[in-house]
Amino acid sequence: MTGATAIPTERGRLLGIAAVAVPCALAALLAFYDITARSLWLDEAASVAIASQHGVALWHAMEHDGGNMLVYYALLHVLLGLFGDGVLVIRFASALATAATVAIVSLLAHRLFDRRVAFAAGLLTAVSLPLVYWGQNARSYALMMTFVAASFLAFATLVESPSRWAWLAYVAAMVLAAYMSFEALLVVPAQLLALMWAPRRPLRAIVSAVVATGVCCLPLVVLAERRGAGQLFWVPKPNFTQLHQMLEALLSTSLQPNFHLTATGTPLLVLTGALALGAAAVFARRASWPQMLVLCWLVVPLALALLESYVTQPITLSRVALVSLPAAAILLAGAALDRRVPRMLGWSAVGAVLALRALQLAPSYGTSPENWRAASAHVLAASRPGDCIAFYPSDGRQAFSYYIGTHTTAAAGAPRSVLPAVPWSVVKPYVEDYVSPTSARLSQIEAACPRLWFVSSHRGQKRGSSASRVDYARYEALLGALTRGYPRGRTVSYGWASPVRVELFTR
Repeated sequence: MTGATAIPTERGRLLGIAAVAVPCALAALLAFYDITARSLWLDEAASVAIASQHGVALWHAMEHDGGNMLVYYALLHVLLGLFGDGVLVIRFASALATAATVAIVSLLAHRLFDRRVAFAAGLLTAVSLPLVYWGQNARSYALMMTFVAASFLAFATLVESPSRWAWLAYVAAMVLAAYMSFEALLVVPAQLLALMWAPRRPLRAIVSAVVATGVCCLPLVVLAERRGAGQLFWVPKPNFTQLHQMLEALLSTSLQPNFHLTATGTPLLVLTGALALGAAAVFARRASWPQMLVLCWLVVPLALALLESYVTQPITLSRVALVSLPAAAILLAGAALDRRVPRMLGWSAVGAVLALRALQLAPSYGTSPENWRAASAHVLAASRPGDCIAFYPSDGRQAFSYYIGTHTTAAAGAPRSVLPAVPWSVVKPYVEDYVSPTSARLSQIEAACPRLWFVSSHRGQKRGSSASRVDYARYEALLGALTRGYPRGRTVSYGWASPVRVELFTR
């Protein structure tokens, strides 16, 4: 190789590395920045409570949750044992996974298209309010996205250059994605459909990989079948609001109701939606393997989720959209930086989307849609000796317990927990535990507690699904009974998405 050819080759290699490394570093910066500022919400507290169990209790807690996020709980259990339960520790894996997702998306875009598309797709994935939010969350969704993206990279490699390593990588990524969240399995039909446009079809390798994935997921299916659809009791049939929120999450234009829509939200949605529709039309018209793999990834999981929601059990569409979020980024980057599009115009479009997304992302830092930290601090500051506290649902006790600790001075001075009646020294997980006390138990509480704190969140929905309406009716009945038993009361709320309502009843 002569010096004249070696220099461009070396330069191209360095640019290829930068096309992956720069977006990855940006994603890490955005995910770790101010990561401890936002209060834990109910589901994060449940993650900590479940992962804090040991031995048989840990297995029973994961089993009671239907096997969903099973591997995530196991990972968090290890992290808690090694480093404690600080906010940075419990959110660390999600933030790291966010950076990994961006790197994998860039690698996949580079394989399917070129270095420019890889760089733009990585940036569009990194500057994403939904991705960063879940990257600062002690839930499994960020890790699910990482393994879903890895499954597509392994799948493309398996199709184009079949090998044992590609086969193993695909099975491992797909199984881990499924054990992070059930929604990940929606991408398998998308991958199989994309084979229609593949340059080669190693059917034996693909079929055996899918079968192996299915076998590995059988325990998950058994656990989910035992649990049933109870976890999704609160999700109503799809409506316009849900579809709109799904589209916002897919295109990274907002994340309602967790965050309020800013002035730039609607222009961003219009611009990104128009670009996405145009890009999808271009991709479909060309109907080549790279374009159709991305299109199938974008469309098929969402279509299946909608079908399931209308026909059987409604599911959370805005979270399902996370499965296809990287595909939207590759779609936008691939169309904007197509070689037939003027370079200045293409990069201007990418830059405009990134700027508008940054304006959506910046105000989200440090804001708490469900502020259990402030609610707990309020109760501790205003409580007196002899006070009691009740939660509805019982799940709320997990978040309150996290902020007061189990062996701290705050725990010793906290109101006595009477609903549920569990001492603060015990960390007990609750999953959708909508229990209201009997009349006899309520009379005992009123007799023993001259001052009762009543803390509620996720109370059910007055106009939600049938099960959610039942839970809300229980809440109203309990609130009415407390109001009759205690002549005086005052209320304060923290947050807005699922506000934490703190009521002090006194006699």
